[in-house]
Amino acid sequence: MKKNILLLGLLLFSTIGFSQDWKLDFNEAKTIASEKDQPIILVFQGSDWCGPCIKLDRNIWCSDEFKNYAKDHFVMLQADFPKRSKNALPEEQQEKNNKLAEKYNPNGYFPFVVILDQDGKVLGQTGYKNMSPKEYIAHLNSFIH
Repeated sequence: MKKNILLLGLLLFSTIGFSQDWKLDFNEAKTIASEKDQPIILVFQGSDWCGPCIKLDRNIWCSDEFKNYAKDHFVMLQADFPKRSKNALPEEQQEKNNKLAEKYNPNGYFPFVVILDQDGKVLGQTGYKNMSPKEYIAHLNSFIH
């Protein structure tokens, strides 16, 4: 039993330790982007209802290759729009996401990935692509360089 608890603890720690470092606040993301001289990758997703969003998360955002690259090259900003009440965001967070959507995703596309400079200027837009993490990184960088 103790081994199982220890194993579970290690599994949780390793998952948390290597998870994508998502920012949830635009101003915080802009500050970090300015400090690190990195672009912001703003991701609009429906985490509990949008099939392509879930694929993009599973195949790209959660891949070790992308996470390892992103931590030194991108500031990752997430605007989630879950539909199930059990996954509802706190009202303050939902309001922040709504404001981001008004400005950067007025047509309500999901998933929608917006590449921004440190000031919030749009450099490019994309979405789900059936690509490897390496190809997707190159795709995102094509808007920056």
